[in-house]
Amino acid sequence: MKRMGMIFRAKANKALDRAEDPRETLDYSYQKQLELLQKVRRGVADVATSRKRLELQLNQLQGQSTKLEDQGRKALALGREDLAREALSRRAALQQQVTDLETQHQTLQGEEEKLTLAAQRLQAKVDAFRTRKETIKATYTAAQAQTRIGEAFSGISEEMGDVGMAIQRAEDKTAQLQARAGAIDELLASGALDDQSGMAKDDIAAELDRISGGTDVELELQRMKAELAGGSPQQAIEGGTTDGSQQSQTQHKFDKQ
Repeated sequence: MKRMGMIFRAKANKALDRAEDPRETLDYSYQKQLELLQKVRRGVADVATSRKRLELQLNQLQGQSTKLEDQGRKALALGREDLAREALSRRAALQQQVTDLETQHQTLQGEEEKLTLAAQRLQAKVDAFRTRKETIKATYTAAQAQTRIGEAFSGISEEMGDVGMAIQRAEDKTAQLQARAGAIDELLASGALDDQSGMAKDDIAAELDRISGGTDVELELQRMKAELAGGSPQQAIEGGTTDGSQQSQTQHKFDKQ
């Protein structure tokens, strides 16, 4: 099972490697970086919103504190010391809230500055990656086109390889058919195979054709001799025919004996 799992993983890795397009992988990585940058920017916006909300609360509390202070002065001027004391007590409570909100405001402001700086750095990295991505994609596309052109010229591409194999198979089959046809002709001529069409000649017919061909050669030879000797070509042919008949008769007598 362990071996089967290793084989499966190896084949799956090979299939993935063959199916992977570096350009698509780079585009996907760039998209993920843009999503991360968007999240950082959203975080900066959320922190800035919280900071702004605290500032509004601080302004309200400070306004209330100022109002209570004025009310305390007026009450003290009217001889209402008790009201002045109550106004100052409320003002002290508001001041404590103002102090807490100011602390939170400073914390949020620091976080906002950090996130803003991180967003700026991430933006610079994303821009640099985008430039490098486009450069790598252009280089890969050019190399892919150059490789295809080279394979087409060298004939090692898959398509050209199939064409070359088809041509080789056609040539092999043609040579095999030619050899088979030649072998059949030789077997028919030697009589090892019977010609079912009735066009083949037996041994007697072949011998008659050979004798007839030889006679034609002898007649032509006698005519040429007569022309060279200054005699009549017709006499030379007739003499040659008579000689040939005598030779045939003599040969026939010899065969009988």
